[in-house]
Amino acid sequence: MNQTTSAWETKFSTLFTQATERYRKGHQKAHGLVNTAGQAFLQSIGYTEQEFFDFIEDFARGGEPTLATALSVAAVRRDYFLNEQSGKTSSLTVEMAKLPSKDAQVEGIEWLPRLIPKAEAKLRGEMPPELMYGCGGDRKFFRTHQLDPAEFLRQVWKASGNHNQVIAWVKTNSRS
Repeated sequence: MNQTTSAWETKFSTLFTQATERYRKGHQKAHGLVNTAGQAFLQSIGYTEQEFFDFIEDFARGGEPTLATALSVAAVRRDYFLNEQSGKTSSLTVEMAKLPSKDAQVEGIEWLPRLIPKAEAKLRGEMPPELMYGCGGDRKFFRTHQLDPAEFLRQVWKASGNHNQVIAWVKTNSRS
């Protein structure tokens, strides 16, 4: 960690490393992957155990998303949680059936119609347990378009529900 790393980033990084080791040693479920203090920390940044677990599981199995990516996504969620939600969690959860299909397209861009509401749900802390922001499909989209998942989240936040603004940003910034 560099000198400008904040205490919460250090704590997140340590927790990520410890949880990855625990996962690799056989604890392969969200509940209990981190101790009570770790759970309290995750809650303080607007994260659920499941969201954290999803990053750990995919990293432990396939090497991505990396700690740096997980940390940058967590930073956006944390900022939104503290600044837009005043540190209060949402009581809502996105319904999987209401998400666009995995093969949906907008302006010829595959996956984007599904990714935008996933990003909105991630920002608000409304992800259902079976949904992950940064899943394999999302990672493929970000690789294909050479976009950063945390920057995409920031753009979704900035757009405040204006999906056309997000689409325009993707079209302008995609390097596919």
